[in-house]
Amino acid sequence: MNTPIKTGVMLCGHGSRDPEAVAEFSALAQRLGERLPEFVVESGFLEFATPVIGEGFAKLKQAGVGRILAVPGMLFAAGHVKNDVPSEVNEFALANPEISVCYGRELGIDPKILGASAERIEMAEASAKKKTARADTLLLVVGRGTNDPDSNSNISKIARMLGEGLGFGWAEAAYSGVTTPLVDAALERVTRLGFSRIIVFPYFLFTGVLVKRIYAWTDAAARKYGHIEFLKAGYLNDHPLVVETFAERALGILEGDVAMNCQLCKYRERIVGFESDCGAPQVGHHHHVRGVGVDDHDHHHHHHLHGKGS
Repeated sequence: MNTPIKTGVMLCGHGSRDPEAVAEFSALAQRLGERLPEFVVESGFLEFATPVIGEGFAKLKQAGVGRILAVPGMLFAAGHVKNDVPSEVNEFALANPEISVCYGRELGIDPKILGASAERIEMAEASAKKKTARADTLLLVVGRGTNDPDSNSNISKIARMLGEGLGFGWAEAAYSGVTTPLVDAALERVTRLGFSRIIVFPYFLFTGVLVKRIYAWTDAAARKYGHIEFLKAGYLNDHPLVVETFAERALGILEGDVAMNCQLCKYRERIVGFESDCGAPQVGHHHHVRGVGVDDHDHHHHHHLHGKGS
């Protein structure tokens, strides 16, 4: 009789200098373990927090797994998902050929994540002191922002799908860094569109420096434009639908569902304005910040993301 292969799931997070964000990610990893009791579940971070991804892999090896399903704990496939995390996965796989290591896909634009997003927005509406029709409300969806235009375009699609699906008068997209429009500039623009309520929704998994900055920008706009009601929706965090989607990504690896959207990937295709990135080697860029401690500085100035797309 063949002995079943002991399988582990490795949830690969980005990491944050904010201890609240680190705690939230760890809590989600624990919930994922509860959702997948048949697997050994570990987690680790790419940068700025511990345990690092390599330590998570080491724990799975110590647990005696023969197969590891590595899942990127991130919303969209940009430089971290396409280059930096695969570099960590490849490093462990090459050093441990006796263990099968397979890499899954990001959460992406998923109906369940859209459902979780809608609930966060509806919770913000429910907390408001007055009733305002959605036709009189503008939704501002804020993404992290990257150097990958395909990833950034997802925020525009999310904004459109939530705006139309929930019946808002209008929806806009903005970003916390790297690309434009930044949140403060976007808020200045949308206040001139005539809506009596603006809901700001950070399309983020966890809190951190950037989410807190988004909320601070929103507070500043509320003080400046007192005639407009500003609501701050919660980020996704460990919403049950988020946990379920991560479970689907892990189980999908066993079924071969690992393909990311490569049609407009700047590492595989010559995309206007990003031609020099096409075909660059797949390498990581976070060895110098593995496990670095928490501080108050922003670290989202990655203008050096290169590598072949997954």
